[in-house]
Amino acid sequence: MFDKLDGIVKRYQFLTEEIAKPEVIADNNQWKKLVKEHSGLTEIVETYEQYRHLDGELRANIDLQKTESDKEMLDLLHEEIAEGKKQKEQLAEKLKVLLLPKDPNDDKNVIIEIRAGAGGDEAALFANEVRRMYYMYAEKNRWKIEELDVNESELGGLKECSFMVVGNGAYSKFKFESGVHRVQRVPDTESQGRIHTSTITVAILPETKDVDIEINDKDLKIDTYRSSGAGGQHVNKTESAIRITHLPTGIVVACQTQRSQIQNREQAMNMLKSKLYDFYQTQQDKEYAEARKTQVGTGDRSERIRTYNFPQGRVTDHRIGLTLYSIENFMNGDIEQMVEALRLADQTAKLNTANQ
Repeated sequence: MFDKLDGIVKRYQFLTEEIAKPEVIADNNQWKKLVKEHSGLTEIVETYEQYRHLDGELRANIDLQKTESDKEMLDLLHEEIAEGKKQKEQLAEKLKVLLLPKDPNDDKNVIIEIRAGAGGDEAALFANEVRRMYYMYAEKNRWKIEELDVNESELGGLKECSFMVVGNGAYSKFKFESGVHRVQRVPDTESQGRIHTSTITVAILPETKDVDIEINDKDLKIDTYRSSGAGGQHVNKTESAIRITHLPTGIVVACQTQRSQIQNREQAMNMLKSKLYDFYQTQQDKEYAEARKTQVGTGDRSERIRTYNFPQGRVTDHRIGLTLYSIENFMNGDIEQMVEALRLADQTAKLNTANQ
């Protein structure tokens, strides 16, 4: 680990010198690339400097302890050494986490798809509430929402929808939301007060418009239709909505929220690239394929990653065994505690694998 850290420090020092050179600054694209790499190494380098400084202090105190005869001073040194060892261990763990391979998609925008599963109208209503929850969480992070496709139910719910969250790091925050979300509550239409169970599925994709994926026109079936959602006077008057079917894979994408057919087609093609990227990744990596299978599932009640129990006021994530008793706040977008817990659990699993 320390050989790797020493190499990172050398690279950081090289980059520090490079980005200050006039000829590099003059090449804006190259300068931006180097600054981004430099920025990505800063936390590792600063943490390693803290570790080395603490290690030096700890060694000095241990040496001093060998020659010190004053009891009070020895007691003080003993406390400082114990605290120093504890801090050193914490910094070592932090460095291990910082050295874990970074998900290349973490900084990207994210495409979120929500579909009602088992439960009929109640599932559609809950799908709409989860969409609202994600919108509010995005707003708290000052990210932009771009609606892509909406298919509403008659009672104001969502049969399915897709939207993009635009903002640095959006994918890193939402990526653990993929899977089946189960809701348990008494529907407004339930006269006997019985608790019903419904499900929705959430699929998370990084936006990958910059990925070089070859798409042949002959492999595409493109349909136009009239928009059915909110959007102004153009809705239902022109066939501006676009549905694209990729014939070799059967993947279907749709966009109806932009004002023109050209804009909807561009958005739909970006969505198709993201889905094809996800599809090809699945084909290449069997472990990845199994993960996607267990995450997204079919919407059946038995396949779940999280349960929202309204009568008991709790939200439980079954992957990490975490229960939060603040369902109202959670549904209003206060999901950061859950997001952070999932991130830490993922890091811990990766560390355990790396240490085996």
